[in-house]
Amino acid sequence: MTHSIQTDFTDNGSKLKDALTQTTPTTTLSGLTLSDIHKVVANTQPSPPKSPDSEEAKRSSKKGAEDAKTVVQGDFESSEHFYPRVLNAQIHPLVQSFFTLGNERIIARYTHLNPQVKPETLKEILSYTPKYFQWAGSDLFNVTTSSGQRQMIVIETNSCPSGQKSMPLLSEIDEHNEHGGYRTVLESAFHEQLSKADKSLGDLAVICDKNMMEASGYAAVLAEVAKEKVWLAEWHDGEEDVPVKWVDRVLHVRDANKEWHPIRACFRYVTQKPWNRFPLNTKTIVMNQIISCLAGGRNKMMAARAYDFYNAELVDTGLSVRVPETINNVTRGEIPLWIHSMGGHAVLKVPYSNAGQGVYTITNPNELKEFLEQDHHYDKFIVQSLVGNASWSSVTRSGKFYHVGTIPNKKSNTFVSDLRMMVTGNADGFRPICIYGRKSRLPLTTDLDPNANTWDMLGTNLSVKLPDGGWTTDTGRLILMDRKDFNQLGLGIDDLIDAYIQTVLAVIAIDRMAVRLMASGTFDYNLFSSLNPDNALMQEIKMANEDW
Repeated sequence: MTHSIQTDFTDNGSKLKDALTQTTPTTTLSGLTLSDIHKVVANTQPSPPKSPDSEEAKRSSKKGAEDAKTVVQGDFESSEHFYPRVLNAQIHPLVQSFFTLGNERIIARYTHLNPQVKPETLKEILSYTPKYFQWAGSDLFNVTTSSGQRQMIVIETNSCPSGQKSMPLLSEIDEHNEHGGYRTVLESAFHEQLSKADKSLGDLAVICDKNMMEASGYAAVLAEVAKEKVWLAEWHDGEEDVPVKWVDRVLHVRDANKEWHPIRACFRYVTQKPWNRFPLNTKTIVMNQIISCLAGGRNKMMAARAYDFYNAELVDTGLSVRVPETINNVTRGEIPLWIHSMGGHAVLKVPYSNAGQGVYTITNPNELKEFLEQDHHYDKFIVQSLVGNASWSSVTRSGKFYHVGTIPNKKSNTFVSDLRMMVTGNADGFRPICIYGRKSRLPLTTDLDPNANTWDMLGTNLSVKLPDGGWTTDTGRLILMDRKDFNQLGLGIDDLIDAYIQTVLAVIAIDRMAVRLMASGTFDYNLFSSLNPDNALMQEIKMANEDW
């Protein structure tokens, strides 16, 4: 299997021409004709870079960030790092069985059900050693087609993913059982990176910008694994007087006495625009390295490119990263045309947002108008086919996907659900770490109200951004992998295997993109800007890389 990345791709101009000349359904965007859409485009100018939104502005005006604190052996308390309902949950036997399979049996099962896939090919994939992207999580939808072909598709892949606090413990007899997946991530992925660190540089640290429940859990378990103190510090985007800084590519943290301490290795849980604070090349070992975020781990635009390139290499293997149809680098003026080409239903994404932010479901003129009237910080967007119900999903070249959803409840309501699959990779290859599910606020309807706000019906993310820039979680829609919740998803062990393999393929695609972008040992600015032309993003990257 070749390891080169293709660099030829079709530009949006030719794609747009194809989309508008192909046979499209007579149904337009809830009553808008194509001429109406052209008028919208004519009156819509490409969005220039804007200043941060009001919530980010509030965050940027906040001063006096808390100083770093130390975490030592014995500080781990399960009640501080797992949701209360997780502490009392019993893992579902089917999920337990999946985690005990191991890659060899997963390969045997998958190739038995998919004889077009050669065992040696899948073994090579699951044995892949990532260079930059050691810790990841993919969000997947369980979908089907009108002919009843079910499959898991990747919606997005995240660097530094959440999940530990939502995962019931796999074993009741393991000596280190109380640490759950926290310990597995640190021992399987971070420990290997830690061995590369120069011990003379300083201490260990966990740096985060959200999800303190999990970030502090990693810090406490790292103290146990490394048998030394670990610094824990928050570093929010735009915050002043932060307790973290870089000096000659070495990370430093500030304690309560205002003294600075150098860090030899950092476990990074910084997820919001991390590239404007972390340099691309550092002396401090960082996991994940920031290039993994730019190459696709926190950049949906580059992730789509990475999937396309990797799929081109996998074309004869029977494997591929399965994703909704995706159009990249779309200006605001082009958006109505692309939505029309997909039958009037689509998903718009700000490529660099996460935690459910910057995602818009468009099924009617009101939702499109609301999107176009907003100020957007970035220049380019992603248009993706919408996965809805059988009667109102996007029309794509490969047909329609629609949600399998949850098992109907007592009111016969089916909800959209997704699955988060967290994995780590090291010299021994990949392994699954934890899984959880989420469901939408409102049930999926057969007939779509032309004035409906469809996000509550289709959006599954649990993160909620507060007015002060902080975060909270809507845990009422969390689906645990326990005896009580798991059956809601209607998944079997083969679905979990499929989700795992799709996640690994997505992670490899992004890691290979990262390798290509860092092929010379330094960031290939020209290649990146040609694949992801967005001036606002470039300026953010330069904030932490002034030597460009």
